[in-house]
Amino acid sequence: MKGHELYICFYSLGPTNSVFSIPCLQLTDSSYVAHSENILYRQGYKEFIRKGENKYFFKFIHSEGELNAHKTSKNIDKRRIYIDLEKDTVYSINTQYGGNTIGLKKPAMRLAINHAAKEGWLTEHMLLMGIHGPKNRVTYFTGAFPSMCGKTSTAMLEGETIIGDDIVYIKEIKGEARAVNVEKGVFGIIKGINSKDDPVQWRVLHSSTEIIFSNVLVTEDGHVHWIGKNGDIPRKGVNHSGNWWIGKKDAEGNEIPCSHPNARFTVSLDAFENLDSEFDNKNGVKIDAIVYGGRDSDTWVPVQEAFNWEHGIITKGASVESERTAAVLGKEGIREFNPMSNLDFLSIPIGKYIKINLEFGKKLKRHPKIFAVNYFIRDQKTNTYLTEKNDKKVWYKWMELRVHNDVNAIITPTGFVPYYNDLKKLFKKILNKDYSKKDYIKQFTIRIPENLAKIDRIKNIYRKIEDTPKIVFKTLNEEKHRLQDTKTKHGEYVPPEKLIE
Repeated sequence: MKGHELYICFYSLGPTNSVFSIPCLQLTDSSYVAHSENILYRQGYKEFIRKGENKYFFKFIHSEGELNAHKTSKNIDKRRIYIDLEKDTVYSINTQYGGNTIGLKKPAMRLAINHAAKEGWLTEHMLLMGIHGPKNRVTYFTGAFPSMCGKTSTAMLEGETIIGDDIVYIKEIKGEARAVNVEKGVFGIIKGINSKDDPVQWRVLHSSTEIIFSNVLVTEDGHVHWIGKNGDIPRKGVNHSGNWWIGKKDAEGNEIPCSHPNARFTVSLDAFENLDSEFDNKNGVKIDAIVYGGRDSDTWVPVQEAFNWEHGIITKGASVESERTAAVLGKEGIREFNPMSNLDFLSIPIGKYIKINLEFGKKLKRHPKIFAVNYFIRDQKTNTYLTEKNDKKVWYKWMELRVHNDVNAIITPTGFVPYYNDLKKLFKKILNKDYSKKDYIKQFTIRIPENLAKIDRIKNIYRKIEDTPKIVFKTLNEEKHRLQDTKTKHGEYVPPEKLIE
């Protein structure tokens, strides 16, 4: 950092003057880091004053190191990130990548998970949003999805309200699960955002508000372009590879796209027209539903409800798998185990993490319902997607009704699923779309061989994980037996109507 300007920044994770707030100190020589955190986090100097002399605050020390002619980190091969859980301190050097340098984001998440484990609350990789039901009712949902699985697009659903799209703290307060967004901005993946599928984000990205774009294409006239944006791709510009033109290739001979697949935008949440009025509530909002989802081509139905807290945590949250995408990781279809979509950020053992989630439920007088969604189910014959991108609007309206017991559901071996007539009404009302019985059967048929194979995969993983609670195996075995009994009665692929009693 010798010869560099030092930025000294004070922030608060979570609303200030709250039981959720954690003061943070960021030292950095990067204007990008300081600028990003000013957009993403609440100012926290007064929080340090309020708390007085106190060792409980997070510290982040970052240097971009020596810079090359392009003002990017020169010694990338010597980049290092150290996380000290005992002293709540993160050091990072020779890197400018946001995930390594914006200390209050994922590095802070690892510190917070460690604290939450000791103190009996939860730090989760989750969105937080309000789903609007009948008679102006608002029901608050959290949701966990691995990267590139629809998390941000869900948080931004048109007609609903957003509190956060990435990280939440959840605490038990007077027998309720209450949650806050630890941030006040969005550090979002911009790939694929377009005016048709993402109208709320599109309007923000074309507004006069302050936005930091990273790893996008910048054209000669100062405009930005990204993969999946409306309109023709510009013929040339500047991106992460330097000067760029259509057809430019990397050292391996692969064509370089106009923007990086992990290109980002940083913007304050108050720029969004759908920001929820309870966004800054220092007591958090009461959580009535938790949703888990991943990229799953052949197993889970589009939406289902767990039988209870333990069943949901174990067979939905702790069993999340997500298939890699060819565009990002090169080997399409490989399933990656990712409990609660939080595996990359755990600073405690997995078995302990599952136990803490299970124990948290015991503190609650009324449990949030737990759901699983799957936006990526495919037809087994044609390999085409069985749902459209905006169908999720219907799944969330159905879940909101289930939270309040406004609709009944069909009992299947893996959970509760919707009745056809309820979905038909919602598709017409929400999307003005005719929803056929044929589509319903294809989407919601219980695929027993695939579900059994998944249970075996998950059990084999947890057998190798130290301190896995015994209830995990008990619950998975109970589900396996239900599936086997259903297979004996109805065959391997069971339309939900066969299960109506």
